[in-house]
Amino acid sequence: MIDEQLLAYLEQFISKERIKRFTEILSHRTNFITVAVEDVFQMHNTSAVIRSCESFGIQQAHLIEGTYGQRLDEEIAMGAQKWVDVKRYKNSKEVIEVLRNKGYKIVATSPHADSSLLQDFELDGKMALFFGTENKGLSDYVLEHSDAFLKIPMVGFTESLNISVSAAILLQDLTTKLKKSDFDWRLTPEEKLEKRLDWTKKSIKSIDAILIRYHTNN
Repeated sequence: MIDEQLLAYLEQFISKERIKRFTEILSHRTNFITVAVEDVFQMHNTSAVIRSCESFGIQQAHLIEGTYGQRLDEEIAMGAQKWVDVKRYKNSKEVIEVLRNKGYKIVATSPHADSSLLQDFELDGKMALFFGTENKGLSDYVLEHSDAFLKIPMVGFTESLNISVSAAILLQDLTTKLKKSDFDWRLTPEEKLEKRLDWTKKSIKSIDAILIRYHTNN
């Protein structure tokens, strides 16, 4: 359970405008769609994907970093990592198992001929969009264990777009469709309270000292 008394106490240390902004942004956040990025080499690509998640209201992102290690640059992400829940994994098998257990359909973004075109892709439940490495795309493991395939229609010689560009295009389209659907896509009241507390803590410079004082007196 969220400590609402602690939240009320901490909100004294931030402006009413910031509290209102948190509430407004959280009304647009979703865990219905999530994103998984598999072993991307270029750090700026992973960071840009996190920025796209934040911009389009995706609350969780999953980074598979078994090959190249941590690939998130805070300067390129421009603070987006503070507002998106970033989960880290060593391999794709682990993240697929976690997401399946939470009811997500595994959707591989791939230019393969049997992929569904974006304009034809229908939302039929919670989905996790998987994006692969810059040169080779998604691993065979992800492709073999995916429930659906999705691609952006293109008419030029180029077969695929940069991963960060692809993520932005797909997320903008799919979140627009989602908000027009009948799905209950918003965060639960409990999830909103959890994020309000988390974001409030991240907004207070002297948070450690304030938390010590609070717990000492309560």
